Amino acid sequence: MRFLTRGGRSPKPRASLRRHRAARPLLLGLSLLFVGTLYAALTPAAPSSAEGATDQQLVAQGKNLFAVNCASCHGLNAEGLAQQGAPSLTNVGAAAVDFQVRTGRMPMANPLAQAPRKENVFTDDEIAALAAYVASLGDGPGIPTEDQYNPAGLSPEDVARGGELFRTNCSACHNFKGAGGALPNGLVAPSLQESTPREVYEALRTGPGQMPVFAPGAVPDEDVKSIIGYLEQVNATPSAGLTLGGLGPVSEGFWAWVVGIGGLVLFAVWIASRGARA
Repeated sequence: MRFLTRGGRSPKPRASLRRHRAARPLLLGLSLLFVGTLYAALTPAAPSSAEGATDQQLVAQGKNLFAVNCASCHGLNAEGLAQQGAPSLTNVGAAAVDFQVRTGRMPMANPLAQAPRKENVFTDDEIAALAAYVASLGDGPGIPTEDQYNPAGLSPEDVARGGELFRTNCSACHNFKGAGGALPNGLVAPSLQESTPREVYEALRTGPGQMPVFAPGAVPDEDVKSIIGYLEQVNATPSAGLTLGGLGPVSEGFWAWVVGIGGLVLFAVWIASRGARA
C-alpha cells in the first residue's frame, strides 16, 4: 500500500532518508571523521625522537624514566642509597649513563654484584633522555661524537702507539688483546672483543666498576682512537694454531709445561713398566 502526500504524490526517497532515525548520528560521525582527518593532515607532527625534542623535554622524559627504572636504587634525586650499594649519579655525566644502559649493565637486579653485559631494554631515545636528565644534575663527561672515537684513517704508526698504550695501561686487567681476565675478590675484567669504539671511549672516560678514570689530560682523544684502532686490528687478525683464549705467554707456557712434562712422565712410567715385565 502506498501513502500519498497532500498533492497525491509519494514522498521523495531523499526526504525519507533525512527523516530516518539513524540519519543524524551517521551525519555526525562522518563530520567528526572529516574534521579529524583534516586536523591530522594540517597539524605538524610532534617530535618522535630525541633529535627533535628540546633539552627541557628530554630532561623531563628522562626524569620520568629514572623514577620508574632507577630511583629504587639510586634515589629519587639520584643521590644514591648506601643501603642499596648504589652510588650517587649527580656528577657522573651523560657518558656514564649511555655506557651503562646501552650495554645492558643497568638497571640491574643486585646492585652489590658486578654488573655483567646483557641485552639492552631501552630504545635510543630513552637512553638519550636518561642521559640528559643525569647530565642536568651536575658535571661529568658528555656523550662523545664520532670524531672522538672513530679510528678510521689512523696510520700504522698510530695503531702501533695504541698497542703500546693499551699494553701499558690496560693489559694487566683486560689481557693484551682485550680478552678479559680475573680480578681480586671474585671480580672480572670484561672482554672488550664485543665492545664498540663508542663504548670503549666512554669506559675510559667514566671508569665503570673497578676501572680507573682516564681523563683527557692523561689520555687525549687521539690516544684513545689509537687504542681503539689497536683493539680492532688485533681482534680482526686471525690466529694460527691453538690460541688458548689469547691469554698470553704465561698461560701458553703453563700448558706447554703440563703437556710436555706430563707426556715425559707418562713415557717414563711406560718404559719402567716394560722393563719390570722383561
